[in-house]
Amino acid sequence: MQKLVYIALGTALIAASCNKQITSTKNIEAKDNQTFADLDQARIKHLSLDIETDFKTQQIKGSATYTFENKNAKQLILDTEKLTIDSVLLANGQKTTYQLGEKDSIKGQALIIDVTQKDTIVKVFYKTSPDANALQWLNPQQTHDKKHPFLLSQGQAILTRSWIPIQDTPSVRVTYDAKVKTPKELMALMSAINPKEKSVDGTYTFDMPQPIAPYLIALAVGDVNYQPIDNRTGVYAEPGLLKAAAWEFAEMGKMVTAAEKLYGTYPWEQFDVLVLPPSFPFGGMENPRLTFATPTAIVGDRSMTNLIAHELAHSWSGNLVTNSTWDDFWVNEGFTVYFERRIMEELEGKDYADMISVIGFQDLETSMRNIPEKYTSLKVDMKGANPDDAFSDVPYDKGYLFLKMLEDKYGREKFDPFLKQYFSSHAFQTMTTEKFVDYLKENLTNGDDSFVQEWIYNTGWPKDLKKPTSTLFDLAEAQLKQDIQNGRAKVTPKKIEISTKSTNEWVHFIRQIDPKKNTKGDLAYLDAIYDFTNSKNPEIECAWYEKAFLMHYDKVNTNAKEFLVHVGRRKFLEPLYLALKESNQIELAKDIYKDARPNYHFVARQTIDSMLNYKP
Repeated sequence: MQKLVYIALGTALIAASCNKQITSTKNIEAKDNQTFADLDQARIKHLSLDIETDFKTQQIKGSATYTFENKNAKQLILDTEKLTIDSVLLANGQKTTYQLGEKDSIKGQALIIDVTQKDTIVKVFYKTSPDANALQWLNPQQTHDKKHPFLLSQGQAILTRSWIPIQDTPSVRVTYDAKVKTPKELMALMSAINPKEKSVDGTYTFDMPQPIAPYLIALAVGDVNYQPIDNRTGVYAEPGLLKAAAWEFAEMGKMVTAAEKLYGTYPWEQFDVLVLPPSFPFGGMENPRLTFATPTAIVGDRSMTNLIAHELAHSWSGNLVTNSTWDDFWVNEGFTVYFERRIMEELEGKDYADMISVIGFQDLETSMRNIPEKYTSLKVDMKGANPDDAFSDVPYDKGYLFLKMLEDKYGREKFDPFLKQYFSSHAFQTMTTEKFVDYLKENLTNGDDSFVQEWIYNTGWPKDLKKPTSTLFDLAEAQLKQDIQNGRAKVTPKKIEISTKSTNEWVHFIRQIDPKKNTKGDLAYLDAIYDFTNSKNPEIECAWYEKAFLMHYDKVNTNAKEFLVHVGRRKFLEPLYLALKESNQIELAKDIYKDARPNYHFVARQTIDSMLNYKP
């Protein structure tokens, strides 16, 4: 990601020690240097796809037709990555000339199409590479039911260009329609109006009537069924997982109602969730109308449904009001985390919201220790970098803490109407940090921006940070202290079911184990009580295996390897491989990773390859 270029007169970039300081101006427009497109000349408005999924060759083949706004352009420039372009037609069916630009290690290649100043429609025939970065082709053994293959896409941040030639920047919004041909035993789904049953011949049509950013165009193909929750929410999953998924996410309808009560009408008509195979690299992806979700959120007690609340919140912050470039990623995620916790407070009470705030803060502390300092500010400079390089908990939880500070400072009676108006007045628009600061000064702070430099542009921790707390976690800490004392006093361990506490409480309980103060004997005693090593709750497994790796409690190694081979969620992979690396078990890490890597999505492989200096 390269630095933003602001074209409003008077914008200045001023160095302040190690920190950035940016003087904001009104009506700022941002140029996204992660795209080859010249948006001042030609901007896509509508996309029509006609594609077929070929599981044998692991390719998508077909055509993309673009309706674009032409401002006297002689070229339409699209982003591509590893695509094969077969031909390009104009609206009259005549072929036109085109060329692929030089390869860029981050941005891929420009597809430069020759047009006249009167052209507004172009059709591109193309096919994807079998190793397209956005696509993951899974064999039956990599799915839950192990009967049929599965295909999923993941476009964020700049991967959509690897399966669709597109102006791949969040500053562009497009409506789209699609025709997708699949094997007839499988169902195709997209971030659009979706079918509820399989078609007879494997042909599906889609329509997305609201304009969305290209990273939100999503496709999944697999053996899935649908179960409604209410008249506007429901769950898709493989048949063997559908019942458990529908039970786990049964509060989805109430979540939508709670969200609307806070910040206005849900803008996308339908909110469905597709539970993907375990290799999906994220907890969830907020594709409009069809959130993609990890099966690791299905823990049997509905305690991890804040993940669904997070993706629902993105319906406003991210999908409705979108970061203009990835330098402003916190504008999507910080708002979403704040909104997520307000939804969960409404549904589950303050104690629950406090718990997930503390868990988030703990994750933020880990990120602040381990990422480059330049990425510890909310507004970042991605010049010469991939947006994934800056991915951490900073835009999420530091962004949340900034908004929570504003809430505490001005009170919910002012802050809630401010956010509701912010979403409605910027609906289907893009947002930069500077535009938000201007809006904040005009509509909430009466011109006060004294905290903006400290919270948004400075790296490190803000001086006036208020650390979140949880009374339930205080009780969990007391329980751990008592258990450790009992173990060292040789009190016979009495087995206790982990259902006595929520998942969040157990995660915090385990996180308080200190490798510098506690021993492998302490771990063995806790294991004898709670049987953490054999837990089937992914959140507990990750927390426990991390401590076990750091302390060389080798009893977990077999189960931990199975977990790492089976689950591809990057949130779990990073701390576990890092724990092995930091505990001088790099060979064990590489041995596990060699077997696990084929099951991971590109974005997860990219992260762990770098961490372990692994050369496939």
